[in-house]
Amino acid sequence: MSCDQIESVIKKIIREIGQECAAQGQTVSETLVAFMVKAVVLDPRNDFSVDQILTKKDVQNLIQLCVTRLLDTTNPSLSTIKMQVYFDMNYANQAELLSEQHRVLEGRLAPVVRDITDSHPRVQEEMENVYRKIVSYVLLSSGLGTPTDIEVVREVTAALQSVFPQREMITFLSLSKKNKEQQLKNLAMLVTGIRLYNKECRKGGSGIDDLPAILSEAIPSATRTVDESLNTCHTLAHQYTALLGSMQEDQHRYTQLSSFKLKEALFNVRQYEVFLCILLSDAITSAQEVEKVNVQFAATMEQLKNTVQNKVSIDTKEVFPLFVALSNLWTSFQNQILLLSFLTNMTNNLQQFSEIQSQLFPEEVLTSLLEGVTVKSDEERIRETMGTRVDVSDFKNQEWLFPETTDSFDQLLIQYHGFCAHAIGVRGLTLPGNPAIGILKYKERCYVFSSKEAAHIFAQDPDKFIQLNVEKAKEHAELIQLLELRHQFEYLAPYAQARSADECWKPTTKCDSSTQTDTHILPPTIVTSYEWNEWELRRKAIKLANLRRKLTHAMQTDLSHMRRENSTQVYLPKDVGTQTKRDNSSNVPRPQIFLEGLRGGSSPTTHMVKVDLTRAVDET
Repeated sequence: MSCDQIESVIKKIIREIGQECAAQGQTVSETLVAFMVKAVVLDPRNDFSVDQILTKKDVQNLIQLCVTRLLDTTNPSLSTIKMQVYFDMNYANQAELLSEQHRVLEGRLAPVVRDITDSHPRVQEEMENVYRKIVSYVLLSSGLGTPTDIEVVREVTAALQSVFPQREMITFLSLSKKNKEQQLKNLAMLVTGIRLYNKECRKGGSGIDDLPAILSEAIPSATRTVDESLNTCHTLAHQYTALLGSMQEDQHRYTQLSSFKLKEALFNVRQYEVFLCILLSDAITSAQEVEKVNVQFAATMEQLKNTVQNKVSIDTKEVFPLFVALSNLWTSFQNQILLLSFLTNMTNNLQQFSEIQSQLFPEEVLTSLLEGVTVKSDEERIRETMGTRVDVSDFKNQEWLFPETTDSFDQLLIQYHGFCAHAIGVRGLTLPGNPAIGILKYKERCYVFSSKEAAHIFAQDPDKFIQLNVEKAKEHAELIQLLELRHQFEYLAPYAQARSADECWKPTTKCDSSTQTDTHILPPTIVTSYEWNEWELRRKAIKLANLRRKLTHAMQTDLSHMRRENSTQVYLPKDVGTQTKRDNSSNVPRPQIFLEGLRGGSSPTTHMVKVDLTRAVDET
């Protein structure tokens, strides 16, 4: 049977099981059905073999068994499997959740960004329309208020005009598409920072919630809720463990309690406990992050106030980075709100899978069953074994790890989620292991134990007890995830002809992806002057030898000496004037002299008469 045929058979079985459950009023997801099919096939009590092809009768039997288990709402095992499927399908760590939220936000803003970057306005009205779109983008990107609130829109517009007036639209439109997108992001951060500063100064901030105050109240409340649920889990786990222990010690108690599904209930509580611990750890991390961001936000705001200080003009190089820092810190607050909402929803939704505890074991029934039974907490069991330790000399071929001889002892990856490796397969109990007794390192895996005796027994034949744990997980499929045994079942397929068909059984997640590899990762080391041809080297050597006997001459002629570029600098003439203290003038007589007889007369001799009629100086 080919891989495609096997996958077709799987889908057909899952579809028929889902339809059968729906016909009886129970809606189940394909993921849950697929997990249940695998659980039924793995259970040795159902006599399915992974090394043979399922007949039509086997398929019908498989479908019927799966439907029966999926409809048995009184079985804690089903609730545990549902819990595991829900957590796997919905839980994401902080980085994954924030990345997905960022991707969703960019997808919502993509049409607005595309309208802005692809527009080519020609008239003033079109320019104003693009500017309004930029205002909408800034408002939607910041998440501070709604576009339907006129006061919020006016505040955003005013803040945007202070850093990006409309006269700069021409410059903005001349940028490339990538640069436009980057400038839009920068403008959004600047406007967000300005609005947060105005809110602090009580000059604006309409539509902006007080996220630090909300987080300071909501995180402790969410942590308390998880803590309360966790304490309830601890109490039930200790009680169920005590009852199961009493069953194995007293035959009468075994007969009395055998009808109760105590093991399944214990596994359910332990799995719920594991998930709550994960959520509590995330809540604590979120609280620490909020505290750190609060300090940074207050310091940045104070620095911004000191920088502004009622100044008329401020250098943008001083205040713009502070506005951007405020925006980034506020984004951190928004991220923590998102994470808190996610953790709260996960906590509330997980609670439904533990409600079966109160149905199977009401408080009065559980109290009556616990009469005469000593209930010990996990901490008490560990304290009882703190003084004991494995004697390494008894196991010369085994490697034991202890706190004082092992670096990073607390960070070792312990198998079975830290539960006793001996108690699981032998007693069906999830007892907490005590690393102080000694950690057995076997085939590069580490195992802990609840007592020195359990450690001795396990170390004598580890493979035997590891296989017992695997068989126990086959009977109770919820242990595969609880004890982190997925690597033990990688080779198993629920109905495959051969073990290699397992890859066809696993649900396949498909997505479009692309990669890019640099052409040259390292800088080039090519020596351009290298020559492999010895004749070329000879030619270069001769050339260099000839150059040694060459001289360079230069001369200047009448035709060339004027070709160089000359430049001079002169001072332009300036007007100069002087002024005397006073004006004065003088006047002298005009000379008046007459000559008579120059033309001659009748006589041959000329007689000239000179008459001076010039007036004297004192007469003028």
